[in-house]
Amino acid sequence: MFDTIKSFGDFLNAIWGVFISIGINDVIDIAILSFIIYHAIKLIRETRALQLVQGIFLLIIFYVISIIFSLQTIRFLLKSCFQWGLLALVILFQPELRRMIEKIGRAKLSDLSFIPSSDSGDSDEIWTPAINAICEAVQNLSATCTGALIICERKTRLGEQIDTGTILNCTPSAAVFGNIFYPNTPLHDGAVIMRDGRILAAGCFLPKPQKEELVAKQLGSRHRAAIGMSENSDAIVIVVSEETGTISVAENGELTRGFSKESLAKLLKNRLIPETQSESEPTNFAGRMISKWKK
Repeated sequence: MFDTIKSFGDFLNAIWGVFISIGINDVIDIAILSFIIYHAIKLIRETRALQLVQGIFLLIIFYVISIIFSLQTIRFLLKSCFQWGLLALVILFQPELRRMIEKIGRAKLSDLSFIPSSDSGDSDEIWTPAINAICEAVQNLSATCTGALIICERKTRLGEQIDTGTILNCTPSAAVFGNIFYPNTPLHDGAVIMRDGRILAAGCFLPKPQKEELVAKQLGSRHRAAIGMSENSDAIVIVVSEETGTISVAENGELTRGFSKESLAKLLKNRLIPETQSESEPTNFAGRMISKWKK
């Protein structure tokens, strides 16, 4: 007992020794490093680089596990990967690095703040009115065979595509979508990108499919752009054909056609509004088992 108390006291003394040894130069050093890391994270959140960073951290965790448990083969393979890691990072992050440097060059002092913007509210409250507006607008556009391309952003940030369009940041409605996609208007040929239930940008350019030669020849440029966007992100992409008025949805590189207003609304709610557990449903394992036994 006495040894435990003594060890804990030594631990507290060691921590206190670290604190009293910190000088003003160390505080400045930590503050500058934190500032750089914070804004670097803010920049990569707007791109697909965030998923790449998560993958790199996962590889590092596997490497540590291989060292702890003496997994020699995995350790050798990961070590070989890390030897070329710097070159691979430059290649993988080339678009993001260029964009980051450009943003730093354009940034004003007022933009450099540690105070983050407010988080989005509940997904149900955010997306339900947006989904209703999307489905109503798509039905109207389909009836008149007006081409349209609407992207609902999810976890993967689409900052690169947003930068190619015109920022609107407005509340969605059937009238707004109708004005954007009205033929021969400046924003008609581009895509609308929605974030957190709002129309963030319009007239955006999208990437081509990775294997464009495998896409059906009867599909036009809008459908190809939708497939390309869904290959490069987890976004839900809605397309209205200008030739036939058919409503299609691209997800995970696959295009599904023939949606109605009702079926589109159901799909969007399933994808954009996460299922919430009812208050009456037991949350723990024992509660669920008792509930099943009573039934």
